[in-house]
Amino acid sequence: MSETTLKQDRDGAVLILTLDGAATRNSISPPVYRQVQSAVIDAANDPSVRAIVLTGANGFFSSGGNVQALKASAQKSMAEVTVNTDALNVMIKAVRDCPKPVVAAVEGGAAGAGASLALACDMIVAANDARFTVAYVKIGLTPDGGITHFLTQSLPRQLVAEMCMLGMPVGAERLHALGVVNTICEPGEAMAGAMALAGRLAAGPAQAIAWIKALIESAPESELSTHLDREAQGINRARFGTEAREGLAAFLEKRKPDFTKED
Repeated sequence: MSETTLKQDRDGAVLILTLDGAATRNSISPPVYRQVQSAVIDAANDPSVRAIVLTGANGFFSSGGNVQALKASAQKSMAEVTVNTDALNVMIKAVRDCPKPVVAAVEGGAAGAGASLALACDMIVAANDARFTVAYVKIGLTPDGGITHFLTQSLPRQLVAEMCMLGMPVGAERLHALGVVNTICEPGEAMAGAMALAGRLAAGPAQAIAWIKALIESAPESELSTHLDREAQGINRARFGTEAREGLAAFLEKRKPDFTKED
């Protein structure tokens, strides 16, 4: 059985990361966790990358963990399997901590850790027939990869319980109506939609977007007074930067700003 590999491509300022493993619907495992983590960290430190699109080949985003590998892991020590779950968590944190916006393009579906990875992205473009599944319970396991954290921030508790306790899939159209999926499109069009969205993000003010992402990430755990201070710090720092200078000048001159001239 072939392993999933991570392919990297560039389209201008957009880095495209593609999970490719046809035999297992792009299942992901520790080697893939480390590849994604490394690619995202490299992108975070590359000023020529201004946005990232994460997708899956073969008409599917990712089926999550390989069930055969999960079964085999029961023969390993707790220390060995903890290393694997730690690697998954580090990958998820890399996506969340990356200062560049990350867009998921979801065809077919995202399951298990694959759903965690999609939900870790800043925005999601999904085909209208795609389904998101958290079916660990069906094989006697509990969710991982931050999926319950992401879902409970966005969905009613009862729906999260349905997804996680019964393993019931939820369609992209329903998640779009609930605000989890940003854009739905016809099957086969998710990548085009994600690239269009990533292009808009790449043309935006990179430093401001990075700070906005950090504010969004810290908001749920912050008290209002703390978050007000962080927002004030951000806008007061930004107002003296080149991005604000260009944005304000463009607004007053009634032209489109060019935030790519200087970072």
